[in-house]
Amino acid sequence: MPDALEGIRVLDVGGGVAAGYATKLLADMGADVVKVEAPGGDPTRGRGPFPKGQPDPEASGLFLYLNTNKRGAVVDLAAASGQRTLERLAGWADLLVHDVHPTAMAAHGLDWERLHAANPRLVMTSIAPFGLTGPRATWKATDLVLWNAGGVATLNGDPQHPELPPLKAFGDQAAFQAGLNAAIPSLAALFARLGSGVGEHVEVSAQEAVAAILELTFEFWPYCGLVASRLGAKPIQPLCFMECRDGWIFVCCVEEHQWKQFVEIMGNPEWAQMDIFETRIARGANFDALQIFLQEWCATQSVQELYEAAQAHRVPFAPVSTMGDLVASPHLKTRGFFATLAHPTAGEITMPGAPYRLSATPWRIRRPAPTLGQHTAGVLAMVGVDASDAGAGA
Repeated sequence: MPDALEGIRVLDVGGGVAAGYATKLLADMGADVVKVEAPGGDPTRGRGPFPKGQPDPEASGLFLYLNTNKRGAVVDLAAASGQRTLERLAGWADLLVHDVHPTAMAAHGLDWERLHAANPRLVMTSIAPFGLTGPRATWKATDLVLWNAGGVATLNGDPQHPELPPLKAFGDQAAFQAGLNAAIPSLAALFARLGSGVGEHVEVSAQEAVAAILELTFEFWPYCGLVASRLGAKPIQPLCFMECRDGWIFVCCVEEHQWKQFVEIMGNPEWAQMDIFETRIARGANFDALQIFLQEWCATQSVQELYEAAQAHRVPFAPVSTMGDLVASPHLKTRGFFATLAHPTAGEITMPGAPYRLSATPWRIRRPAPTLGQHTAGVLAMVGVDASDAGAGA
């Protein structure tokens, strides 16, 4: 049985997480993805975690995760010969995905008009911090900047400590969101090409990828006439984390029927009948008082017992899983979520698998991430280029 994207040829001209993740999603479904790296290697090779904490460009956990199922070729895009090589590779590819900054695209040979003229069927996807147009198109940004520019950071924090600054989630979540939002329209453009026969230029803004997942934050005003405040203070409650005797649980019962069920789980305490807790708006306005009662009761419960009780009453509580909880999860193990593979340098690696399943063309790991320049000669020979005379750098 062929893989879902077998026959699709992709170039990954990344320098960060976004393009690497977008093309990983495609490679893991069977696309033939060639990762183009500078002679010094992709910057993510320098980021950990590393086995035993020892930095090694061939053993970066981030790089190995982002580049499964890809072939790797070194091409020096700062050299004219390297850019000619990229043009030859673009002639081979169906799709080119990159996250080179807009101010550096042309200098790396990523000129859409030129590549499109060379290969009219090529789809090119450009991922930029703020898109390719608009007053901030030339601005650079880190994940921290994008998390704030997208509006999420201001919503995070402890309402009991307003002196704390806005917070962001760990890692490169803005880049992962941008990568996911790059993979989907890239496939859509390839699908559209089936009818038109012509490729197109797809543009992704990382800021907009973050702003698009603000979910009910936008709806507070038309739905409740309220403006969601910063630092996590929510106008309707309970919608918060509570500490149990053995861990944390997320308490969600913002609908009235859910609150009534939670009160029943707690044994119908007298305080729950107070006027200041009568409606979800009242509970939000008086959350300082409500939190004390809830925390006192939750501290006597176990996470699992409270989670199961809430499930039985159709209230959507959720245990707060640690990384250890996830690795040990019997459910994830049963579904085969984690993948273990052998890498020639890093050894045996266990990493997250796919969060989806295809019944006829399943996701699978065919090869580990490439070592630096591992497939340069073969990839360039494929397009008639000699690696020693092409700005390949390897």
